[in-house]
Amino acid sequence: MARTRRTSPPLNPKGTGAREQPSPAAHSPALNAARRARDLDALAARSEPVDLLVIGGGVTGAGVALDAASRGLSVVLAEAHDLAFGTSRWSSKLVHGGLRYLATGDVAVARESAAERHILMTRVAPHLVRSLPQLLPFVPSVSTKQRVFGGLGMGMGDGLRMLARTPGDVLAHPRRIGRDEALRLAPALRREGLRGGVLSHDGQLVDDARLVVALARTAAAYGATVLTRVRISNADADGATLVDTIGGGSLRVRARVVVNAAGVWAGELDPGIRMRPSRGTHLVLDAAALGHPTAALTVPHPGSISRFVFALPQQLGRVVVGLTDEEAPGPVPDVPQPQDAEIDFLLRTVSAALERPLGRDDVLGAFAGLRPLIDTGGDGSTADISRRHHVAVSEAGLLNVLGGKLTTYRAMARDAVDLACRHAGLADPGCRTATLALVGAPGSAVPVATGATGATTPADSPAHATTRPELPASLVARFGAEASAVLDLARCTDPAERVAPDLDVTRAEIEFAVLAEGALDVDDVLDRRTRIGLVASDRERAHTAVAEIVEEALAQQSR
Repeated sequence: MARTRRTSPPLNPKGTGAREQPSPAAHSPALNAARRARDLDALAARSEPVDLLVIGGGVTGAGVALDAASRGLSVVLAEAHDLAFGTSRWSSKLVHGGLRYLATGDVAVARESAAERHILMTRVAPHLVRSLPQLLPFVPSVSTKQRVFGGLGMGMGDGLRMLARTPGDVLAHPRRIGRDEALRLAPALRREGLRGGVLSHDGQLVDDARLVVALARTAAAYGATVLTRVRISNADADGATLVDTIGGGSLRVRARVVVNAAGVWAGELDPGIRMRPSRGTHLVLDAAALGHPTAALTVPHPGSISRFVFALPQQLGRVVVGLTDEEAPGPVPDVPQPQDAEIDFLLRTVSAALERPLGRDDVLGAFAGLRPLIDTGGDGSTADISRRHHVAVSEAGLLNVLGGKLTTYRAMARDAVDLACRHAGLADPGCRTATLALVGAPGSAVPVATGATGATTPADSPAHATTRPELPASLVARFGAEASAVLDLARCTDPAERVAPDLDVTRAEIEFAVLAEGALDVDDVLDRRTRIGLVASDRERAHTAVAEIVEEALAQQSR
């Protein structure tokens, strides 16, 4: 039966129809197979429509789910594969301050990027985002023009930082450095003709997929239903059919608003959408090949003053080199593949700044992601398409949230939920996410998940302490205030031991991924919870141990 849709303005939260602000302590942030089964049963028994059905479990969809749930709305997030399965795990893991967008004249996106970076680094996820030194080296291959404009650009980027009110002790001012300091930060730099460089700072995520998982778990703590391995069919203005790809069966979920946050796959849900994806390719290197740098190298494209190749220090002793911006027409693959020409371009460009040129033998792995760009009908390069996000209700009745980028996910989510409330006449107390700390962040109100049952430990429990000297730094970097709980609550044998030599991922982290972070199989753990899978040889070394822990953790939930 067709439902009459209200189009009145949002209700005053202090008046009739206002919703009570939800408390994260009322729900567990644990996502696991047992909770998934319970949530599917509860959803099948539900007679009333949910307020929002969000389709897509990337950073945008998880951000929308959290924003809506924290306003007191009933939310279902449905993802066909796993959290962060698509574009959200293939980024450079930079929380950009918008410098590139200044260079292209897109001041609005630049300012929004700096503002959202500030919120992430100071309030929402300071445990997952660190300040990353970025070095523009003055080597012979970097022209005088590129040096001048690079320095000016970094100065303008610092202006954006100040506009966003990000303190200097969070992101330091750019400065000119000498040859010795440049070599200390990036030992692989070419010595001959090196004249130091300009050092600036930007934000870097320890891992993009971990941000998505933290968003989804925090949304679950505010009452959102988060479901992975559910394929969507028959999506329309009134809901969609969810098909359980694990247990079989399907159910129709009715919703007051259906949010299309499917990224590059958005056009498959709404035929009125035209996407123009571009491919960004990255290479994975052993950090030893670049002398274990502590700063990212910023190497200009030949002849360009606004485009760069980055060599970015990462977790697990790796450096990621990227990225490209190439047209990617045709059907959207589940896992995009790097092209040989892109790999050669990245190696050639970064090698121009190095003492020893890099070759194919240095490449341990490579990955590519597709940017969800909106087709504006132009014929120019995808690099010139604006990164502004688009939020609108389509003729099909879906609320589409498109474009944008990882750094600005929260602003995209805010705009989407604002529109959803106006469109459906939902009571709206207003967005809360600018000050809402994610699970694991200092001061987070979200309790720690403590096992297969979804029981919790209060947020002020000693289990949140991160000052224990014996905690591995890598564990704290990935889990923040939950780091000690990951070890203390583990039931697996030798929880503090590594899953493989030279891989600083503990056995306890594997178990926690299954019991609290929604991982349902070995691939979820290797490819999205830990990123071990980015290097095939690492994956092979860790696979047996990870598979055993995953099997045991899944069995715990059925006892």
